[in-house]
Parts: sequence; structure tokens; C-alpha cells
Amino acid sequence: MRLDDIAQVVEIERESFPTMWPPTAYRRELEQNRLAHYLLAVERVAEFAPPSDADKHEHPGAVGRLFGEIRQILHATEPPDLPPPDERAELVIGLIGVWMLPDEAHIVTIAVRESHRRRGIAELLLIRAIDLARAKEQGLVTLECRVSNRPALALYDKYGFQKVGLRPRYYSDNREDAYVLTLNAVLTRRFRERFEEFKADHERRWGPFEVEA
Repeated sequence: MRLDDIAQVVEIERESFPTMWPPTAYRRELEQNRLAHYLLAVERVAEFAPPSDADKHEHPGAVGRLFGEIRQILHATEPPDLPPPDERAELVIGLIGVWMLPDEAHIVTIAVRESHRRRGIAELLLIRAIDLARAKEQGLVTLECRVSNRPALALYDKYGFQKVGLRPRYYSDNREDAYVLTLNAVLTRRFRERFEEFKADHERRWGPFEVEA
């Protein structure tokens, strides 16, 4: 995630959460929080991409093709004015934020654009967050989840997260409780084998996604 992605991220937050971070909070995360890693799922539309000679030769007939990717870009630019979503060369369709703490990888947010839900994007983001935790040699992944969010709880259960605690009245908008979930032994061979099966199954179902770091 980079600074000029913030405007699109705020759109997704507005659709996903009763209360949301202000844009300045994301700017602080990107510029000042060295523990923070924000990954985006981005849909590219070749029709609206700037033309180039390389594109003409390498991608014949690619007009209108959609590409999914995970993007983590560190340089910063000012956010531009946004055209309508269906006229953007790059449409941010999901995000996940992870803090790499000394003894755990803590997922602080995950959200998907409303128009792109139920397409495997949330699971893809979770996969990439776990990939990141493994790359950073973090054996523990943690997060909080609303007790009423059954689809999210089902996804976390699939990947082996366990309910280890309850935070009463955790969410400020409605005072709803949150489960504390943990995924242990991320670096073990047993988890790696199971995780690779999940990744392969996701690709078979939803297709491949390009990955940029």
C-alpha cells in the first residue's frame, strides 16, 4: 500500500465498517509505523491503463482483461482525485493490515470492496498475510473478530485459528464483544503442508493472482 491508495482504501472502509479510520491514520501507519504492513488486492483494467509500446507487443488483445494482484509498495505519493470505480486502471478491491510485533503477527484490519465480495478475495488476503508472517519468521498470528461475524469466523476456523479469549464491548459502534483468535505453529512443517493445500485449492477455485512485493 502507498499513500495514493488511501482514498480507495477509505471507500472500502466506509462500505465495511460502522466506524472507520480517518485518512490521516493510514498516512501515519505508512509513514511512521515501522511495524505495519498493508497489502492490497488490486484489479487492473487494461482498457484504462496508459498505452505503451511494451503493452502493444507483449499483451495483444488484452483490452478489457482483468488482473488480480497483491501489491505492497513502499514509496509515497499524494492521493489523486478518483474517477468512478469502473473507469480506474487500478481498482483497490481489498486490504489487510498486519503489525509485526516482537512475538506475533497481529492482523489489525481486513476488508473487501462490496462489489467484489464472495469471490475469494478475503481468503486471498489472509493467505498473503500468513505468507508474510512466515517470511518474517513469526510463528503466531493473532486477530480480533466480532462474535456475530460468522463468515469471517468460518474462514479463520478453516485455517486453524482458535478462540482463546473474549474482549467484552470491544467495538465502539455497538459495544459488541470480540473473540481473540490465534493461529499457532505457523512455521511448522505440518502447518506448511496444510497451508500449501489451501493455497492450491484457492487457485483452482478462483484462478491465479499475480503477486508484487
